[in-house]
Formats: sequence, structure tokens, C-alpha cells
Amino acid sequence: MDFFVQQLLNGLAVGGIYALVALGYTMVYGVLKLINFAHGDLFAIGAYLGLTLLVTCQLASTLPPFYAVLLVFVMVSLMVALIGYLLERVAYRPLRSAGRLSAVVSALGASIFFENALMLIYGARVFVYPDFLRPDFTVTILGFTIPGMRLLVIAVSILLMVALQAFMLHTRTGAAIRAVAIDQGAARLMGINVNRVISLVFLIGPGLGGAAGILVGIYYGQIDFLMGWSYGLKAFTAAILGGIGNIPGAMVGGLLLGVVEAMASAYFAVAWKDAVAFVVLILILIVRPTGLLGERTADKL
Repeated sequence: MDFFVQQLLNGLAVGGIYALVALGYTMVYGVLKLINFAHGDLFAIGAYLGLTLLVTCQLASTLPPFYAVLLVFVMVSLMVALIGYLLERVAYRPLRSAGRLSAVVSALGASIFFENALMLIYGARVFVYPDFLRPDFTVTILGFTIPGMRLLVIAVSILLMVALQAFMLHTRTGAAIRAVAIDQGAARLMGINVNRVISLVFLIGPGLGGAAGILVGIYYGQIDFLMGWSYGLKAFTAAILGGIGNIPGAMVGGLLLGVVEAMASAYFAVAWKDAVAFVVLILILIVRPTGLLGERTADKL
């Protein structure tokens, strides 16, 4: 039972990271019906920027670890959000009236550009986050000893997801995003600045992705320039699993995918975790083609 609980919590931690990245995919799709293939690379940029600020800029050595990580979380989220905003202005907005295929090709091109830019700037080797940033404590709950780092990743992921959902449901800006997802033409007639709303979506999604990149760096301790592709694919899978365009669905899909992978690694083999995860995805889509919570691009966002 202890082994099962440890794997379950490990799956929830990884799944929380998948969910944060998946939110960027699902928000863009909900508003523009576009799969932003460059989103995974924005996540990787967040991981590298976090390492740069902590090590090269020496924030990790000049501030206590907690405050250093907190400051880097805020700074990286803002910087990656700005990159996402510029990506929308440069790569997607000029092609908005050119059809979806042109935007998809542009997204793939942006993904290749970001991936190779990381390789050229930082090199192709693996980089390591400082060990002392990972809290070395355990928590005992109901007789189970749980690593503190695992609980922190789960808590931060859930906190960010809940904050996003509250923002979408209980603010005027969130209502504007949902209105644009329903009908852009009608939203314009209601006085909503559609371009501004779309830009905001490209700020929020990449910002969450940048935060997820730091979580991966601290949780696993190492990053590489190809991580955007691997995590982006998993996050995209999570978005489809929960229902593309559905914000709660992306959360549920990410957490479920992480748990399935963790259990497959524990009870089968690490090499089989991806295969098992995609088999589960296929089975679920056979039963529910629109995902667990359904594809939502309207008021159910």
C-alpha cells in the first residue's frame, strides 16, 4: 500500500505539470481553434530562463532558496508570457484570415525555431538545477511518509489551476475570454476587444507553461533543449484526453495521464509507460471521442 501511495503521489506531481502545460494548448484552441505546437517549447524556455536567473544571475546564492525560487517563478512567468504575446503578434495574427493550415505550419515553424535557438544559446548538453533548491523534508500523513518536494509540486500545480479557473469564472476578463470563444463576431458587437483577449490568452498560457518549466527543473533536477517536444506531446495528449478546449478537462486529463504513467512504470516497466498511457487514451476516446469532460469551446469553458 505504501508503494502504491508513493506512486500515486508521484503521478499526481507529474500530472500537475502536464496539466499546467495542457492549459496553454486548450485555452488557445478554445479561442482560436488552433493547436499552438510551439507551446511546449515555451515551457522549455521557462525551464532554461529559471536556471539562468538562479545560477548565472546568482539569485540562488544571494537569496534564501524559498525567496529565490518564488522570485524566479514570477520573473520567468512574466518573461515567457511576453514571449508568448510576441509569438501571437508575429506568427499567428498576420495569418488569422489565411486559414487554419497556414497557422498550423507557422506554429510548427515557431516550434523548430525555439528548439534550435535553445540548442544554439545553451548547447545540446543536459543542464542541472542546484540540489539545495529541492526541499529535503518529509511529511507523514495517515502513516505514509511522503517527500516534501512531491507535495509542493502538487500543491503549486493545483493552486495555479484553481486560480486560473476562478479567474475564468469570476472576473469580467474571464467572461470576455469565454465570450470570444463562443463567437468572435458577437463579442465584437458587445464591445469586446477580440485582439486584446487573444493576446491575453497568449500571455496566460505561456506564463503557466514557464512556471511548469521551473517545476520540472526543480523536481527532476535536470533539463535539456528537447524537453519542450516530449512534455508538449504529453500535455497535448492530456488536453485531448480531458476534452480539447475544456479548461477543467485539461486539468483532469493531465492528472490522469501522470497517474497512469506512474502506475505503468511501477507495475510494468519504465519503457512501457508511454505505450500504456496512449493505450488508455485510445480506449477512452473510443468510448468518449470528445474526451472525458467533452470538447468545450463555448460557455462551458
